[in-house]
Amino acid sequence: MMKAIDLKMLRDLWHLRGQAITTALVVACGVATFVAMRSTYDSLLASRDGYYAQFKFADIFASLKSAPESVRSRIAAIEGVTAVETRVVATVTIDLPDVREPVQGRVVSVSETDPNPLNGLYLQRGRALEPGHENEVVISGAFADANGLRPGDHLSAVLNGRLRRLFIAGIALSPEFIYEIRPGDIFPDNRRFGILWMNRKAAGSLFQLDNAFNDVVLTLGPSAVEADVIQRLDSILEPYGGFGAYTRTDQYSHRFVSNELAELQVFGTFIPAVFLGVTAFLLHLVLSRLVNVEREQIGLLKSFGYRDRDVGLHYLKLAVLAVAGGIVIGIGLGAWLGTGMAALYGQYFHFPVLDYSVSLKVIAYSVLISIGAASAGAVLAVFKAVSLPPAEAMRPETPPNFHAGFLETAGFRELLSARSRMVVRNIIRRPLKAFLSSLGISLSVALLFIGFYFFDAIYRIIDIQFGQIQREDVEVTFVEPRSGLSVYDLASLPGVIRVEPYRVVPAILRSGNRSRRVGISGASNDNELRRIIDRDFRRVNLPPEGIVLGKTIADSLGAKKGDKISVEVTEGSRPKKEVVISDIADELLGMGVYMELSALNRLMNEQSTVSGAFLSIESDKKDAVYKRLKTTPAVAGVAMPESTLTSFNETMARTIGTSTTFLIGFACIIAFGVVYNGARIALAERGRELASLRVLGYRQDEVGRLLLEEQAILTSFAIPLGFAIGLGICVIITRVVDAEIIRLPIVFSVRTFLFSGLIVAAAAILSGLLVARRIGHMDLIAVLKTRE
Repeated sequence: MMKAIDLKMLRDLWHLRGQAITTALVVACGVATFVAMRSTYDSLLASRDGYYAQFKFADIFASLKSAPESVRSRIAAIEGVTAVETRVVATVTIDLPDVREPVQGRVVSVSETDPNPLNGLYLQRGRALEPGHENEVVISGAFADANGLRPGDHLSAVLNGRLRRLFIAGIALSPEFIYEIRPGDIFPDNRRFGILWMNRKAAGSLFQLDNAFNDVVLTLGPSAVEADVIQRLDSILEPYGGFGAYTRTDQYSHRFVSNELAELQVFGTFIPAVFLGVTAFLLHLVLSRLVNVEREQIGLLKSFGYRDRDVGLHYLKLAVLAVAGGIVIGIGLGAWLGTGMAALYGQYFHFPVLDYSVSLKVIAYSVLISIGAASAGAVLAVFKAVSLPPAEAMRPETPPNFHAGFLETAGFRELLSARSRMVVRNIIRRPLKAFLSSLGISLSVALLFIGFYFFDAIYRIIDIQFGQIQREDVEVTFVEPRSGLSVYDLASLPGVIRVEPYRVVPAILRSGNRSRRVGISGASNDNELRRIIDRDFRRVNLPPEGIVLGKTIADSLGAKKGDKISVEVTEGSRPKKEVVISDIADELLGMGVYMELSALNRLMNEQSTVSGAFLSIESDKKDAVYKRLKTTPAVAGVAMPESTLTSFNETMARTIGTSTTFLIGFACIIAFGVVYNGARIALAERGRELASLRVLGYRQDEVGRLLLEEQAILTSFAIPLGFAIGLGICVIITRVVDAEIIRLPIVFSVRTFLFSGLIVAAAAILSGLLVARRIGHMDLIAVLKTRE
């Protein structure tokens, strides 16, 4: 049989059902955010790690000019190496009839003898490669889907200067290309870049590497020391034009996936913490008010023999019961949102199987965290209820000692109406209560502010990267570095208005005991098609000597402007030189390292040499230029800012935008919940006063305005405070989630301030009207009989 005190708890919960429902909705938002983000993170991490293990993703990668196959045995003899896979890798140009621009492909050879090679292929459709079929390829799934290619189709590609027609045997995935991206790019463009796997013997023959290789991957044993293996491997490959070995951490696909997972983990912890903090705050307000109202009942319970522990547990159970429904709703909503988030990530992270699930651990954490937040919010009220002696609790609370306040002494009394004076006096005489009420509303403003901030950040990134930096129509990349005279060949193409050459050199930067593998970009200071612009729209000029580092690279090296760093080039004559850091560019995308073109040529001990060029083309001549570039053997591929922007909008911007939309929706619910709870508490606390005014002749609308004016003043103070809190949280987020690939700028539009304030103001008006309606249904006699 249910105890009397438990029946009282249920009656209290029913009496507070409005506040309980809004509190439960706030909890549901926090739990849903936590479950969605954490379960998506866990699912992606498990899918990635399982994929790596099953298909033997390599630990060490190295490229070189060319080495005989006999070198493989020397590599395999390195201490700690468990498996070696030598390969032929080459960049090719693909001609697709439905794509007007040249398409870049990356040919990767596949062992014909090893049934379980490193970086193995997961066959999605079609069949595997068969020995002896030279013109047969398996293509990557993302590239196939983007271009509508199927097994049995053909495609044309320029392989080592010769146009060949290739048969598509199958479509596959590889752990090496979970995030399938062209080297040097930040966002995938699956329509214009793809992977082509080819039999090792066929690839060697086509690229003049019979019984030789130009790429090697290794796996290591658990006791291997990566740095020692890399040092030994580099020494073996250096005579053969090795470009420097690197670990899985620097592998393009793995680095992008790991960065995204790290961001997701941070957001999955930080954002729910804000939601659940609001929950604790709401419960503190509701239960503190309830304890004040139920002083007499608390005294009676204790006088009837209920122990302090029983009374404390009573209010603690009330708090937990108030959030229980929100926990259940939040888990279900979070699982649904997580399914959608995993599907979004699956569009550009290519796993054979992406099994989304909500683990029992995540559910347990969400329950424990929510109950913990509820308990934290209730603890002060519980302590107050427990510490009340029965005799004192049976007496009404000592009324406050009223006296002439600021309103009277400052001379503002005559400027305000009687109703306005009552409102202002109530706020001034209870400053802590007024501050806490405003703080609760300001937290909802801050959450909305954070949500709209993410849109501002995306728009700023697009504006700087695609409006100020990448202003070319086309970027042309050569298969091999060429003489600067090649620029004239590009300039002679019909319709080309401007050509700006650039040079890219792979290198290792060292500062003290820190090092980073980078690509140094060389360009001219008078470039207008591709410029270096930092997050503050400042153009960074390249000095005649010295090097400019992106802030991310500089921070990772622990270097600053004016320092000297060691530059070790890993191609050509492999020069090593100490260079002064002339400037730090605080860019929003990528990890740029820059030198003036002639300075980079001097560093390389070469004459005017370029890796590609940026082109501006007349709009009506672009198709003709693309057609010429498709059949030019020296061209490895082209990239266009327009397609990069489209890719950005379809990947990062879409993911951030979708998550932010839900965040704003949750913040709107919280805004209403906070304001509504505050208004209901104000009505409960001032019920006797308001009823007295009705009896004295005040109309219902006049009494309602008395309550609404107080809420309006508190909301007016809360909105700017919420702006400040939201701004501070956004700054913290940019510091915590300062990823290598994308750095969020600190920028806030007028729209962010306007919408954040207006939504909370609308929530205040709506909740005020709902509460004002309750004044009309107030039982004046019952309220006036209440002991104070």
